[in-house]
Amino acid sequence: LDSRAAGALQSMLDDMRSQGLSPLVCSSYRAHGEQERLFQNQVEGWLEEGFTQEEAEEKAALLVARPGTSEHELGLSADIVAESNQLLDESQEHTAEQQWMLKHCQEYGFILRYPTGKTGLTGVEYEPWHYRYVGREAAQEIMAQGLCLEEYLVQR
Repeated sequence: LDSRAAGALQSMLDDMRSQGLSPLVCSSYRAHGEQERLFQNQVEGWLEEGFTQEEAEEKAALLVARPGTSEHELGLSADIVAESNQLLDESQEHTAEQQWMLKHCQEYGFILRYPTGKTGLTGVEYEPWHYRYVGREAAQEIMAQGLCLEEYLVQR
């Protein structure tokens, strides 16, 4: 991760572990080439289902950021799951690790980046495992008001 986020992430993970939780970072910084590979894999899956190239790219972009637009490429985001549940799906929201992070992530400068019900604003489906570092002040405002980053930026 970017040096602005790495220490905060480590502190958050350490505090979670000290409370008996088992968080696992399954993805953090991603090079551009890796993002291209992940996006193309999604596109190919939709093409195999009979969608046109344009449709496949649109559907893929809801699940995997287009190369050059991924927050993972910035080094400010991490996908964090429960060690006992490493699936990147909505089942994450029910784990003790996710419940803890929803209550405390802002104390470390992180937000749940793609909250439920905000796809129309973020352009990305709900991801209960994807956390973005924005700094403590912004994170506290965003999480307290139930905003996504796009809504917060418009208010500024």
